[in-house]
Amino acid sequence: MADRILVTTDDLEHAVRINARLEQAGYDTAMVSSLDDVRQAVRGQGAGSREPDAIILTGSLHEPTAQRLLSAAREHAVSTLGLVEETEPDAKAVANALGLTAWLPKPVDPAEAADTVRRLIERRGLQQRTGILGESSAIQEVLVKIEQIAPVTSTVLIEGESGTGKELVARAIHDLSPRGGRGKPFIAVNCAALPETLLESELFGHEKGSFTGAAERRLGRFELADEGTIFLDEVGEMPPATQVKLLRVLEERSFFRVGGVQPIRVDVRVITATNKALKESVALGRFRDDLYYRLNVLSVYLPPLRERRSDIPLLARRFIAEFARMHDRPDRLFKGITPEAMQILVDAEWPGNVRQLRNLIESMVVLAPEGEIRASDIPPDIQDRSRVLPVRIGPAPGVSGGQEFEFILRSLVELKLQVEELRRRLDDRPPMEAIEIGSRRIEAGQDPLAIEDGEPGVVIYRPGMSMADVERAAIDAALRETRGNRRKAAEILGIGERTLYRKLKEYAIV
Repeated sequence: MADRILVTTDDLEHAVRINARLEQAGYDTAMVSSLDDVRQAVRGQGAGSREPDAIILTGSLHEPTAQRLLSAAREHAVSTLGLVEETEPDAKAVANALGLTAWLPKPVDPAEAADTVRRLIERRGLQQRTGILGESSAIQEVLVKIEQIAPVTSTVLIEGESGTGKELVARAIHDLSPRGGRGKPFIAVNCAALPETLLESELFGHEKGSFTGAAERRLGRFELADEGTIFLDEVGEMPPATQVKLLRVLEERSFFRVGGVQPIRVDVRVITATNKALKESVALGRFRDDLYYRLNVLSVYLPPLRERRSDIPLLARRFIAEFARMHDRPDRLFKGITPEAMQILVDAEWPGNVRQLRNLIESMVVLAPEGEIRASDIPPDIQDRSRVLPVRIGPAPGVSGGQEFEFILRSLVELKLQVEELRRRLDDRPPMEAIEIGSRRIEAGQDPLAIEDGEPGVVIYRPGMSMADVERAAIDAALRETRGNRRKAAEILGIGERTLYRKLKEYAIV
């Protein structure tokens, strides 16, 4: 069945030309003129009774009608292409602010518009296959990277907080790659879930009798992933000894089973993920720098949910529909979520990201007493943004390095206190009246150059004098005090003789 495209007729000339080009390309198109027509079509209630795959907005994007249309499109996860006026000073900023999936500046080539629609539909298909949902620019960038990365065989490092969907990205890269297309295996390993004594055996396998309890030979995850992809989640938790062996696999594509003597060659694409900044672990000596650079050939950053709040309504509605079906709460019995409750979800901090949102939605779908999620159904810790879960500082219990983190934290606190005390003392200090240099004083209000030979030298600070003026006057006073003896003058000033010679030249003091 051909993909369905709606084209608004606000800019009729563009609409007619683009609609003709889309029909020529084989799309099922419809030109719509009013907001009600668009809403019905988006809900699958208009002509053809089928939801569109994309909408092209040809008119002014700042009109209230266009913005309500965009809201309806986001609610039903429909891709939008906006045509931006030539007079718009920053078209990209406007498109991002309105939540457009894509945009093109006017005048628009109909062929370019058709190509853009094709890419949007392909990306929508990618989201449906992978489960990576979102219309924000941050998620669209992730999808573009997946499309670029998938065809090659280079290692990939996925960074992002827990619960952002790193394994979904890894699976998407595999599924879209030639390996996934040929049905080759995707093997996932959580490095943080296995004790150090078992991780090496889990990854590389072991020979019979290689250690106590090794009753038979066992294939490791790398062997099982041969010709496919291995996904190493939480790679930052990998112990140093295993890091060395992983580096060997990446460089030589071979390894030894635990207790083995024959090298085993594998053809495996390695994708890793971490919820911490590996650069910091490298700086602290907990992660090998050579391994980091070997893993970070291609990288993908998954933003936390609080950095893409515009995706929260889409995710929430998708999860509500999913769990309503799962728990046998059909639409006629479960009404969804109120606008007030949705706004609370949008404003929340979500330390657990998409995983936390998904779990919360499931519990509220099950427990909502009125068949609708209301503001009162949302737990207090989500409603109150100041109430967040405690955050552990430093490594987990049992991991070396806790004392180092504690020392760093304590030092930062002490430094903050010292800076505050210094600021308080500076604020409370009296106005400077004099600075003593040797037996002389820098007096406020006195001309530093009004000093006669034989008089006690006096250096004066006056408002408006620069530090260079004060420094020059201090050097001059010290030389007068020592009757030109530069070595003694340097001692009085507390500087080296070479520094004094340089200053004399700089200030042209004879």
